[in-house]
Amino acid sequence: MTPINSKTPKGPLAEKWKNYKDHQKLVNPANKRRLDIIVVGTGLAGASAAASLAEMGFNVLNFCIQDSPRRAHSIAAQGGINAAKNYQNDGDSVYRLFYDTIKGGDYRAREANVYRLAEVSNSIIDQCVAQGVPFAREYGGLLDNRSFGGAQVSRTFYARGQTGQQLLLGAYSALSRQIGLGKVKLYKRHEMVDVVKVDGRARGIIARNLTSGRLERFAAHAVVVATGGYVNTFFLSTNAMGSNGSAAWQCYKKGAYFANPCYVQIHPTCIPVHGEFQSKLTLMSESLRNDGRIWVPARKEDAEAIRAGKLRPTQIKEENRDYYLERRYPAFGNLVPRDVASRAAKERCDAGFGVGNTGLAVYLDFSDAINRLGRNVVEQRYGNLFQMYEKIVDENPYKTPMMIFPALHYAMGGLWVDYELMTSVPGLFAIGEANFSDHGANRLGASALMQGLADGYFVLPYTIQNYLADQIQVPRFSSDLPEFVEAEKQIQDRIDRLMKVRGKRSVDSIHKELGHIMWEHIGMARNADGLKEAVRLLGELKKEFWSNVRIPGDSADLNIELEKALRLADFIEIGELMAHDSLNREESCGGHFREEYQTPEGEALRQDDRFSYVSCWEYQGDDKDPVMLKEELDYEFVVRQQRNYKN
Repeated sequence: MTPINSKTPKGPLAEKWKNYKDHQKLVNPANKRRLDIIVVGTGLAGASAAASLAEMGFNVLNFCIQDSPRRAHSIAAQGGINAAKNYQNDGDSVYRLFYDTIKGGDYRAREANVYRLAEVSNSIIDQCVAQGVPFAREYGGLLDNRSFGGAQVSRTFYARGQTGQQLLLGAYSALSRQIGLGKVKLYKRHEMVDVVKVDGRARGIIARNLTSGRLERFAAHAVVVATGGYVNTFFLSTNAMGSNGSAAWQCYKKGAYFANPCYVQIHPTCIPVHGEFQSKLTLMSESLRNDGRIWVPARKEDAEAIRAGKLRPTQIKEENRDYYLERRYPAFGNLVPRDVASRAAKERCDAGFGVGNTGLAVYLDFSDAINRLGRNVVEQRYGNLFQMYEKIVDENPYKTPMMIFPALHYAMGGLWVDYELMTSVPGLFAIGEANFSDHGANRLGASALMQGLADGYFVLPYTIQNYLADQIQVPRFSSDLPEFVEAEKQIQDRIDRLMKVRGKRSVDSIHKELGHIMWEHIGMARNADGLKEAVRLLGELKKEFWSNVRIPGDSADLNIELEKALRLADFIEIGELMAHDSLNREESCGGHFREEYQTPEGEALRQDDRFSYVSCWEYQGDDKDPVMLKEELDYEFVVRQQRNYKN
């Protein structure tokens, strides 16, 4: 088996990125004007990349499925963005941010990528402040910080509970400037449905105009995919309903490796499911764990009385409350990483101590913080989140503890990329959540915004030049080339096949069934028998979809059901690959928890001698099992050990 080359530079960890930049190939300003780059996506990664590449002089074609770049799902991020500024003088450093991220990902990320992420984090804050992002400030005017899970320092910069929105507006302003200058051509309501390869290189895309229904061809010298993650495979998640994995999946089908698909993140502070007809879930920011304390009744009879509506949480005396995270993890308490907090909540609920009418909830209580700080301070920090909670649940969280429960939130897996953020297809790059690179088996809170902006502002603008430097003699491509014609024909045939099914089941009903299979067998806890059953059930569901789905309307027109059906076809196949990857990885690490592999205390038990690698799946065809290749994770600078958040 040919080893996978990550192109990681040699030398000391802290010098790798500098050495890379010192020796990379460059494209001079006059030549940049001769090169076209497609950027798919306008979230933090896509918008920052498109704006940066255009500012440098490249011609950029930028695509989004929404009616405005401002509607990208990055806008929903609440809690903050990490950086190693050490404004609190509490011991933070670039190395500590790097180490916390490696440890939080359960030692399953690439060292060099993670160190680079920590290294450029400080520049991101400077960039965003210059753009006018209204970060919270202390009384003296300095930027404020708060704590997030998996760290013992305060390094998270924030703008109340709407950090993603404010950061996206900053990136959008930079993008809009380039659109106004004519360096970026924006295509709204266009969805990438395939990538086009010419002589083995990515040279363009096929996009569906979601308003007219037409398929359109676009050519460029390189393609950048920044389309987010695939957790809507589970139907219910904290992602926007339009978020999907289809662009990345089509890249996989054209030869790009799909890495670590089994690594998905369960977020511990989500508003619990309240009914069978719910279409998405709402997140309560992890920042709430700074001042909120998580507990369940210590006595089962109290939990049963609460579930029956006979007791209110405020009636439970302090000595009868189990602050289980503080009890189990005294060093980190309520600020343990997301995977640890999520499994702990599930364990308490499975043991019969859960609250709410379903028993699938725990309390997030702010009474101590309100007594200590005053309601005004709590309201200044979290007021919009409390408002959101009250509108959804019809309970006042200033008076009654919030109810939370884990839910699907983020995909650590994604398209495999090397150190330059290029996939295994030359000329095809993946950034942000669409790639696998920086988070290992579990993402620390406030690191998604950091990675998206790091990739777009400070990494890709360098690394893509190393690829494009020898492309300046390549003339612009015609989208009439046979490869474009064939790619469009294959997509049209797929659409025609779907429209001809005329079955009896709605897209949503099949997607909901997919979600039940995924949550039951490939969710917070997994085992071999359940994963094998998932493979069987997903195969049956795939046949059901292609034989019995009903898509009303016409394909040559605006058709939201067709959009959803095309994405669902990919979600089912992504679920199958997740099951294969979960079965193969016979260990527990981060968000991948195999019940057969756990410590006596119920923590994730890694098998470093067998599974210290990135699983890279290669597509072989619709009716063939994928082949797994390995990128070995050889740790030079960090010693792996069992994660410990107790002391």
